[in-house]
Amino acid sequence: QVQLVESGGGLVQPGGSLTLACAASGFTFNYFAMSWYRQAPGKARELVARITPSSHRTDYAESVQGRFTISRDNSKNTVYLQMNSLEPEDTAVYICHATRFGYNVNYWGQGTQVTVSS
Repeated sequence: QVQLVESGGGLVQPGGSLTLACAASGFTFNYFAMSWYRQAPGKARELVARITPSSHRTDYAESVQGRFTISRDNSKNTVYLQMNSLEPEDTAVYICHATRFGYNVNYWGQGTQVTVSS
């Protein structure tokens, strides 16, 4: 079965750092672009960061540019999101996503809660 399992969420103070991980299984990881989305109550789901399958090109939402870094380790079938200089506005459920470009294939994790509060 396809699985995307997030970990690393929790409570952090403003200005702090947190690293999320998403462990993937059940598909050919290195064929898939991997992304992190987030969703806060009452807000639309937002694409935070994306990384391509092999070249590891990255894209970021403007709101996190310079603060967050997405990376992947294809040997471990894992994608990471390093979050620095966290702000209360970053509070959300962070969700791992996998897609294969040119195909109607999308996989979603269940999400992990990140709360930024003093």
